[in-house]
Amino acid sequence: MFLMGRSEAGKTSLTQVLKGEELHYKKTQYTNIADDMIDSPGEYAESKYFSLGLACFSFEADVVAIVQAADEPYNLFGQCLHTFIQRPLIGVITKTDSSYANVPMIRQWMEDAGCERIFEVNNVTGEGAEELIDYLNEDMEPLTLQQAMFKQSLGLNEWDPLPEGVVYP
Repeated sequence: MFLMGRSEAGKTSLTQVLKGEELHYKKTQYTNIADDMIDSPGEYAESKYFSLGLACFSFEADVVAIVQAADEPYNLFGQCLHTFIQRPLIGVITKTDSSYANVPMIRQWMEDAGCERIFEVNNVTGEGAEELIDYLNEDMEPLTLQQAMFKQSLGLNEWDPLPEGVVYP
């Protein structure tokens, strides 16, 4: 899973929660790739000069996750973000216990970006992490090259289900 979001959104803390580690603050200075996680510095999402790196790293992941704190003052991610990320795009809302939390607004931003699923995870208590872990552990349907090409001919991504009534040739 590739995590992207602004500085202090909770990306590194989320990786610690998902690994079952004790929380400790650690500023991400560079892109960390370990244990099936790609954790990027928030500055990559905050700067148009570094944001190209996010697109490049997204190709190395099975799932791309936008991480936004529930008390975010502004949205970094535009509508239809999923159109250039050729991976399943999910949203993770952190800091849901903040007194400034506005979960419905953050959820709307993620829906506008094209997130297929949205998870609420409290990095301090771990609440909601199990649902995200279950999602990440789901096995994707194996595809042959011919099946993948057929889906592409329909304008679908490999993880998209076939439309009702359509079958592989």
